[in-house]
Amino acid sequence: MTDTTHTPVELPPQVDANPLGKRARWAALVVLMLPVLLVAIDNTVLNFALPQISEALRPSGTQLLWAIDIYPLVLAGLLVPMGATADRFGRRRMLMIGSAGFAAVSLLAAYAPSIEVLIGARALLGFFGAMLMPSTLSLLRHVFTDRDERRTAIAVWAAGFGAGAALGPIVGGFLLEHAWWGSVFLIAVPVLVLLLLLAPVFLPESGDRHARPIDLASVVLVLVAMTSLVLAIKTVAKDGVTTLAIGTFAVGLVLGVTFVRRQRRLVYPMIEMSLFRHGAFSGAVAINLLSVFAMVGFLFFASQDLQLVHGLNPMRASLVLVPGVVGTIAAGLLAARLVRRVRPVLVVAGGLLLSASGYLMVAAGDGGTSLGALMAAFVLVAVGVGGAETISNDLILSAVPADKAGAASAISETAYEVGSVLGTAVLGGLLTSAYARNVVLPEGVAAADAQAAGETLGGAVEVARSLPPGQAAELVASAQAAFTSGVGLTSLIGAVLVLVAVGIALSTLRRAR
Repeated sequence: MTDTTHTPVELPPQVDANPLGKRARWAALVVLMLPVLLVAIDNTVLNFALPQISEALRPSGTQLLWAIDIYPLVLAGLLVPMGATADRFGRRRMLMIGSAGFAAVSLLAAYAPSIEVLIGARALLGFFGAMLMPSTLSLLRHVFTDRDERRTAIAVWAAGFGAGAALGPIVGGFLLEHAWWGSVFLIAVPVLVLLLLLAPVFLPESGDRHARPIDLASVVLVLVAMTSLVLAIKTVAKDGVTTLAIGTFAVGLVLGVTFVRRQRRLVYPMIEMSLFRHGAFSGAVAINLLSVFAMVGFLFFASQDLQLVHGLNPMRASLVLVPGVVGTIAAGLLAARLVRRVRPVLVVAGGLLLSASGYLMVAAGDGGTSLGALMAAFVLVAVGVGGAETISNDLILSAVPADKAGAASAISETAYEVGSVLGTAVLGGLLTSAYARNVVLPEGVAAADAQAAGETLGGAVEVARSLPPGQAAELVASAQAAFTSGVGLTSLIGAVLVLVAVGIALSTLRRAR
């Protein structure tokens, strides 16, 4: 791969419009929250549908994880190049193209006849979702030029993203109570139709006057590297340290290093590696990643625990998470005000400690957590994440020069999606592995049923319905015990990773203002 020198493309002068009036600015923020909420909801909306998908499509444990992970994986790999494309052709224009494509593919996902089609549809949703996200934060900075106003707007943006991730299972639970599993995808259609109608009215067009060309080699490198690393994690979770796991990890590592070295040589890199020389920027990006990791990882096991262990229907299970959603929004807005009087490092570290305590609460019960304790644990995790992310996002934008804000925004959003991928891949993979090791299948179960029951709790519950009562009870009891023991282990690991984020905050954000 050879380096190339590119000539900047001049955009029309009217692309960078004057700032809007105060009322128009806040109206624009409301419109921008539509794609933010939608993309965040789609990160987690499948969690409550996992039992129904397991029953309807009979996926393996690995396929189930891919159905969740492929969306944020593609999204993360394409956020930066799509951001560059939006800079070149117009951010509002890219927002509308992505909206139309996302709505169309949502219909395909809703009626997917097999797990393979569902995984493919989720990948396409990631492709079009990557057109939506970079434009939101870049437009937000373009619209809000005052630092105090922008900090409040970013607080709303971050709260919306965190609330969307938490709302996914709740919206899914409501829909699953009244319709089939595919209905969770149909929520995108009315939201995006509304966005297509409102965007031309309330959002100004915006772009960089010297738009950067896209380096396709970098796009391929980062996508293949991330896919290889995630595949390695899933392989280890399912089969242990195998030749395939070592090989895919090595490929991902080599391609990742190649990607970084290429960025340093390119005239117009896909990611500005020089930004990571700012300690506060690097620390805030890492905190973003680990915060989303904590939220998504918790929701992955909590959504199944509530339905398949505690026996709640989807709607009642989703209501258990409502206090956490409210806490996420309130914590983000409170943090934006609190940081005016308290140093940012203390707000971020304090929030992360709350999240770690939520994980430790579940770990202390060895996975056998009561409904009240699970609700309280999620409140702690969600409140901590909401507060920490709000401030870390503001620090990411304020730690770099104004002309680097677009690149910083893209990196911030990429950290969100990588955290979402890893939250499911790592904690979900560990949970799947622990379950498979500990579940005991009754004698006489057919081979196909034994495979389904041995890989996921949802599969075991579905298989139990076709067994005699005695065998069914034995299988369900063993599967639930195996699942809860895995939850205890993954919660402990989740707590450790959040505490690592606390250490990062204390070491990198000491001088941040």
